[in-house]
Amino acid sequence: MPIDPSAVGLRSEPTEHSWTSRDAIIYALGVGAGTDELAFTTENTSGVPQQVLPTMAVVLGVGGFSVMGRIGSFNPAMLVHGEQATELYGPIPVEGTVSTVGEVAGIYDKGKGALVVLELTSTDVATGDVLFKNRMSAFIRGEGGWGGDRGPSGPQNEAPDRDPDHVVTYTTRPDQALLYRLSGDRNPLHSDPAFAAMGGFDRPILHGLCTYGFTGRALLHALCGGDPTRFRSLQGRFTSPVFPGENLTVQMWLDGDGAVFRTCGSDGRVVLDSGRFVAG
Repeated sequence: MPIDPSAVGLRSEPTEHSWTSRDAIIYALGVGAGTDELAFTTENTSGVPQQVLPTMAVVLGVGGFSVMGRIGSFNPAMLVHGEQATELYGPIPVEGTVSTVGEVAGIYDKGKGALVVLELTSTDVATGDVLFKNRMSAFIRGEGGWGGDRGPSGPQNEAPDRDPDHVVTYTTRPDQALLYRLSGDRNPLHSDPAFAAMGGFDRPILHGLCTYGFTGRALLHALCGGDPTRFRSLQGRFTSPVFPGENLTVQMWLDGDGAVFRTCGSDGRVVLDSGRFVAG
């Protein structure tokens, strides 16, 4: 059957996911951290206790995605990651286990496609406390047009008409996607040139959540002094694919307890838009 709007409210069974110090280091390297961020890229530097990049929450809280199998039938090749938001309730430990439950928070009729919103809540198994939440939207082309609620629309988190308060530029490696995929997402779109060509790309593209991780690093260092305990939430909308080897420039405008931001590729196009970051 096609997408079923009555699936809103369905929840997945709890799924556990464990990680180690090594996994945290691999994730940090996958989103560009290196020798100038030893707190995140090593576990044995004298006087520097290992820490975890806050955006690692997106790869640790994956268990609840199984609920997508209950929203009806669709072609996975028509699914595009639209938006991502992450909220943290404390620093992610260097090693641990979370139990994640996914819930279908919304299904909207966008005419040319369906917009499905998932909320993933991850609880620290050791403490019983919620450690972080992820919220993501997926646009599924060709699955709209049933006359349902179109959902929220219109601009959000717009950058003001002035120069940004902070600008950080990172360069991705030509093999960045090969590093990032070690954290779990082995979609061949990011590694196999022939598969990428079938998707209309002349070479593999970078994972959107890798761009999200680079952006999170920039915000962490520019606005939190590199302290993960101050990192509260991050959200943004993916607007353009990124190719490994590109520069990523994060522009930030201070706004109350955080900033609005956008991330641009080497040619200036916006690749992550409508960004909002909150610091503690």
